[in-house]
This record gives sequence, C-alpha cells and structure tokens, in this order.
Amino acid sequence: MNNSKPPVVRSNAIVFGLLNLTAIVVVPIYGFAYGYPAAAWIAAAVLFTLSGMSITAGYHRLWSHRTYKAAWPMRLALAVFGGLALQNSILSWAARHRVHHRHVDDVEKDPHSIKTGFWHAHMGWMLRAWPTSEADYSQVPDLEKDPIVMWQHRNYWALTWSMNLGLPIALGLIFGNVIAMVLMAGVFRLVLSHHLTFFINSLAHTWGRQPYSDENTARDSGIVALLTWGEGYHNYHHAFQGDYRNGVRWYHFDPSKWLVTVCSWMGLCWDMRRTPRFKIYRARLQMQFRELEARLKDRGAEPTWRQVIEAEYQQFKETVSKWQAIQGEKVHAGREALRDRWQRTHMRTRLKELEYSLKMQRQRLATLTVSLG
Repeated sequence: MNNSKPPVVRSNAIVFGLLNLTAIVVVPIYGFAYGYPAAAWIAAAVLFTLSGMSITAGYHRLWSHRTYKAAWPMRLALAVFGGLALQNSILSWAARHRVHHRHVDDVEKDPHSIKTGFWHAHMGWMLRAWPTSEADYSQVPDLEKDPIVMWQHRNYWALTWSMNLGLPIALGLIFGNVIAMVLMAGVFRLVLSHHLTFFINSLAHTWGRQPYSDENTARDSGIVALLTWGEGYHNYHHAFQGDYRNGVRWYHFDPSKWLVTVCSWMGLCWDMRRTPRFKIYRARLQMQFRELEARLKDRGAEPTWRQVIEAEYQQFKETVSKWQAIQGEKVHAGREALRDRWQRTHMRTRLKELEYSLKMQRQRLATLTVSLG
C-alpha cells in the first residue's frame, strides 16, 4: 500500500455511520424515555447468538477452512442466519478470509493487516476502496459448487434486508412494539455483533500470548475468546487452521466447537478435522525453546544451563524424527496392512509413547524457564 489513501466507499461509510450513530444515540435515548420490553431483549439475544454462531461455525470453520462437513439442513440454517450478521455473502467472506490466512500481516495482500493499524484491521479496510479489500473469487472454486452458498450469494441483499429489518418488524408486530424491537433486536444487536466480530481481525492480532507460533501477529486470549464466540484462541487457529476447534482444551470457551460436536451426535455434521496432539505439543515446545534461548542471551546464564537445554533440544529432535519415521511407515504399509489389528495397535501405541514424551518434556522446560527467572 502506498501513502495515498483510496477513495471512501460511500455506501459502507453511510451504513456503518448510521448504524453506529443510532446504536450510540437513539437506542439509549429511547430506552431512558420508554424502556425496552423483555421480548425485545430476548429477541436481541437470540438473534445475536444465531448471527454469531453462523459466522464462526459456518462462514469461518465450515466454508472458509472446510474443517468439517455438514448436512444440507445445517448448511442452509447457517447460510440464512448468516444474513443476520451483515458481513457479506459466504462466497465473498471466505474469498477474503483465505487470502488473509495465505498472506497474514502482509500490508500489500492481507485485506485487514494489523500492521496497517488497529483501526484499519478493525473496520477501516471496509470504508475505503483498498485494492486488498476486493474479493478474489479464484480462492473459492470449491464453494462455487455448493448450491446453498451460491443461492445465498445471488440472493444476499434480499436475505439480509429480510433478516435485519423484516424480521425485527415482524417480531415487533407480534409483540406489540415495532420501534423497540427494531432498535434493540435490529440495530443494537447488529452493531454489537459487528464490533465483537471485528475484534477477531484487530484485538486478536494485538492482545494475548503466542504459545504456538510467533511467525505472525495472531494471539491467544481467553478474554477475547469470550467476546468473539471462541475465536480469541487465534494463535492456535493460525497455527492449525484446519482444526474445527479454536479452543483446543475442553474448558476453553468455544461455542462453535460445542455446536459442531452436538450436531455430529445428531448426524448433521461429520469428518471434523482435529490436529494431532503430537503436533500441538511440538509447536508449544518449539516456542518454549525459543523463550529459553532468549532468556539465556538476556541473563547470561551459566554454561551448565546451556548444556541442559541443548540436551533437551537434541531429545526433542530425536522424538520428532521418530514420529515422522512412524508416519512414513504408516504410508508405506498402506491401508491393507493397517487393517491388521496388531500392526495398527503397535503403531498407535508407539505414537502415544512419543506424544507422552513431548508432554513430559514440556513440563521440564516449564521448570527450566522458572529456574532461569
């Protein structure tokens, strides 16, 4: 990007400006003057949940990264309620998102690179005609074969007007207060959903830890995860984007992971992709070794510590080498050989032993880190 800014996209600026102004000014004034009935609050919460989950579980993990497969009723529901989010069609969203992952942090190619600034990553990239903001549909040939994706793409604006204005009006007529329903379940819900989702591009690339990789700006934060339907475990996601989970531990707040899991019990989705724990441990150990090396340089530690860390690193490389050798054996053996119960069990237990070895080494490195202060 050069220093001269491209022209403002007037339609986007007007829509975002009016929505945010209404949410900040009109919504509270109406609330103080008349109050909002319980039905408006409940409708806002339900629509907020449906839109958020449709983006994270649908737009993001199902269509952008293909981390699981879903039956047509689930895909249709995610496509329809995705219209509540007003974040463009699945096809356009996924096209930009795949470019973001391929060129993350590249100010010349990443649509919302954090290195161009927090505001740009948050929503500034949509307010001007940046070349990087153009959707590159060559990135999504697979999605062009999905009839539900293409139906939504062709009818997106009719769908989004129906969901964001028509639905609140209908609910208002049913519950007897159209203005309150439009303001709370329509405008306020939409603006809140926008900014919390936009935090994934801005805050999740600014605030948090990098336990899996420091090759890009993505970070993990439990607090950001609470605000973004589990997407705050962003360092993990950029390291292992093919995983249907973002919060890899069972207790991590990740509603999309839980939704997909529950839907799999009902036969609505299947083939959920999971990163092998060995690869996760390997990534974390690599980061621990980098941290230890940095501390050795900063603290000028005794040669004994360097020898200990070097020995640990050699063991780490040997463990990884053994794991890769077993993976090669599996490929060489082929499916027919692996149908043999003993051979399958033998390989699985060997892999489990190597996985456990990395797990124990992580604990040792954590102790070394504390010892080095």
